[in-house]
Amino acid sequence: MLMRRTFNGLVAAAIGLAGTLAVTALPARAETAVKMTLDWKFEGPAAGFLLALDKGYFKAEGLDVTIDTGNGSVEAIPRVATGAYQFGFGDINSIVQALEKDPAQKIKAIMMVYDKPTFAVVGRKSLGVTDDPKSLEGKKLGAPPPDGAFAQWKAFKQIAGIDDSKITIESIGFPVREPMLAKGDVDAVFGFAFSVVLNLKKQGIKDEDISTILMADHGLNLYGNAVTVNKDFADKNPEAVKGFVKALAKGFADAVADPKAGAEAVLKRNETLSLPIEEERLKMAINMNIKTPYVVENGMGGVDPARLAASLETLKVSMGLPGNVKPEQVFDPSYLPPKAERMLP
Repeated sequence: MLMRRTFNGLVAAAIGLAGTLAVTALPARAETAVKMTLDWKFEGPAAGFLLALDKGYFKAEGLDVTIDTGNGSVEAIPRVATGAYQFGFGDINSIVQALEKDPAQKIKAIMMVYDKPTFAVVGRKSLGVTDDPKSLEGKKLGAPPPDGAFAQWKAFKQIAGIDDSKITIESIGFPVREPMLAKGDVDAVFGFAFSVVLNLKKQGIKDEDISTILMADHGLNLYGNAVTVNKDFADKNPEAVKGFVKALAKGFADAVADPKAGAEAVLKRNETLSLPIEEERLKMAINMNIKTPYVVENGMGGVDPARLAASLETLKVSMGLPGNVKPEQVFDPSYLPPKAERMLP
């Protein structure tokens, strides 16, 4: 009897061991390797992307994601359209421009992030620039050519009633933009508000001397930056695209809930940055561009079709576009998770 129990025990142990070995021998779930390009450097507003990476949200969706920095919200577009990157973060208005030039471009927007665009002209009050767009008249403005805000100047000056006959536009590079404004070489510059304002403060310019003209507050009703995808990749890997967006929704919810943790994720990539400044930059982006009344009600990531259609009409003025591109060619909401999974805290 004892021998039988011993024998049975040995058999059970052997079966258990075999089962363990069988499970161990099963191949691990293959992860899909993808690359994403940001619009700019690792700064506060990139926190949602980085938290999704650091917290394993992409990995949970079977994705091995690499995130690279960019050189402007416009330049992120060809990186995705050519297939060099599967995903990107860029100006949706510039996507429209690209599709107008070549409808065969392999890019579409799949998740809106800046529901309210951060396009701005930022100046200094000591140089005569106030929060009134008319104060730009007679001034010298610095404009980086790839900048998304500068791309909207033609429409903005018309909507805001600015007489640009005495305005001088000087082409400048991103690295010298804030230093030139800090030195007074230009009176104002084009850029994303949260980037220019905080970079100016790092240059020693006080809050009270900084004037921010946010184009959206003066009649320019456009959308801003969106997550984009290469069309060929999306057609072949729809589930991977859905998983990517689902992970991002979690990452941005975490960034909104805890901006300090978001800023810390940024500083892991660039320790020369200041934690308080990047946390403030992230909060500015959240309050000004991401967590808008529309997003609070409808969740992050989607667009209002009527508003998107109206924005295409505005682009006829700002970019001189013929208006052949339709809203459905620009934005595809089919990869978004349910509304309940896109609500921000």
